[in-house]
Amino acid sequence: MLSIDEMFKFCKKKGFVFPNSEIYGGLAGFFDFGPLGVEIINNIKQSWWSVFVQSRDDVVGIDGSIIANPKVWQASGHVDGFEDVLVECKKCHERFRADLLIEDVLKIQADGLKAPAIDKLIEENNIKCQKCKGELDKASRFNLMFNTHLGPKASEDSVAYLRPETAQLIFANFRSVTDVSRLKLPFGIAQVGKAFRNEISPRNFLFRCREFEQMEIEYFIRPKQKCSFVKSVEDYKILIYSANMQENKSKPSEMSMKEALSKKVIKSDWHAYWLASCHKWFIDLGVNPKNLRARQHKKDELAHYSSDCWDLEYHFPFGWKELEGIADRSDFDLQQHAKHSKKDMAIFDEETKKKVVPHVVAEPSLGVGRAFLVFLYDAYTDDKKRDNVVLKLNPKLAPLNVSVFPLLSNKPELLKMAQEIYSSLKTCYKASFDKSGSIGKRYARNDEIGTPYCVTVDFDSLENDDVTIRDRDTTEQKRIKVKDLNNVLYQLLTGMIAFKDVK
Repeated sequence: MLSIDEMFKFCKKKGFVFPNSEIYGGLAGFFDFGPLGVEIINNIKQSWWSVFVQSRDDVVGIDGSIIANPKVWQASGHVDGFEDVLVECKKCHERFRADLLIEDVLKIQADGLKAPAIDKLIEENNIKCQKCKGELDKASRFNLMFNTHLGPKASEDSVAYLRPETAQLIFANFRSVTDVSRLKLPFGIAQVGKAFRNEISPRNFLFRCREFEQMEIEYFIRPKQKCSFVKSVEDYKILIYSANMQENKSKPSEMSMKEALSKKVIKSDWHAYWLASCHKWFIDLGVNPKNLRARQHKKDELAHYSSDCWDLEYHFPFGWKELEGIADRSDFDLQQHAKHSKKDMAIFDEETKKKVVPHVVAEPSLGVGRAFLVFLYDAYTDDKKRDNVVLKLNPKLAPLNVSVFPLLSNKPELLKMAQEIYSSLKTCYKASFDKSGSIGKRYARNDEIGTPYCVTVDFDSLENDDVTIRDRDTTEQKRIKVKDLNNVLYQLLTGMIAFKDVK
């Protein structure tokens, strides 16, 4: 597996991702998606929205503002408590996010540790500054909120915040959404959008940034409502790493959702359903299940409002790390906003004929940048036979669907036919036209950016009105009629047929 630095170099070289404001030396924790990268992340977001929102009757979407009334963040607890623990070197004054420093040095799980526990570990293990080996000061708390000011005059009254998550806009808009959408419990509200966190130590490329994008659902139920969907995932298997397994230093175990529920490894049928659904989305888009696991938060990791939380983790080159969190938030957020806004957040439940404040039984929350990394890592293949990289992205995610070539670029008749085919295809597909270099180099260029199919116009094409279509993953080639090309591509890209079945 590539290191994260090697993946960054690959992404920059291929136009997927650039360092933000690189001509001025860049800015830590900020990245810009290039011409090909933006196509991939748009495909990721569209796939997620299609699966979790558009194809469901019980989920609707919103698009909330990045800046909200600061009372939103006071009610949610972010202003007072959205913090990481920081340690500073007494000698060079380098600052470190304390839990990550502990994890790097001691190779243990440190997420959620409080300042006193961190000070104890630093003292007991004689941990020094990783830059100059100087002594570290006592751990302190650091708020991750980005401040800004509204209006022409900066003052205490003009302070506002860039949102650190997308969830709170869902809660703040909860009554507005339920008043107009005619939703019945259980239901979800989804959002895709930017979030901002003033990370102490942005690191590992897109994994931990100061500006990122989230895809998130808040799924609401009446208290103690059972999951009617769980039967659909009973036989679905996931590598499970429960809190008990972690405490007993046991290895993760693959279980079906039915087994995990019966053994009470997973306590909630809703958690089982959403874990399986989120896991399946990644698998359906080409991720190797061996690289994914579901890890339960230990008691000292849980937020004060959460009775249970599971992370879908991926085996990155820097270890197993969170990809998607699925938390039970109970009715904490709605109750907090009801208390601070003095607005009633209860809704009428047609089943019980009573007003209830719904509980959030699951909050699937996924970073777009982390998903991007996962799909690229699982697709990246160093093909020794071809002597080039092949990015075996699922066609639904690939930045281009098809590239069209003339066999020789100095033959007007081949150029003319290839350009006509390209012009026809680009109205339906994300297509490119490539006439530069040898045919082998053109194949290699498209292999490296993940183009699933290449179409070549040669001299036989002029006589027979057909073309060669080449499959990226196998390099297999087949001749098909130009009149059939559009339909064949559609069937291949939608998974209706495999390349071996092309006739």
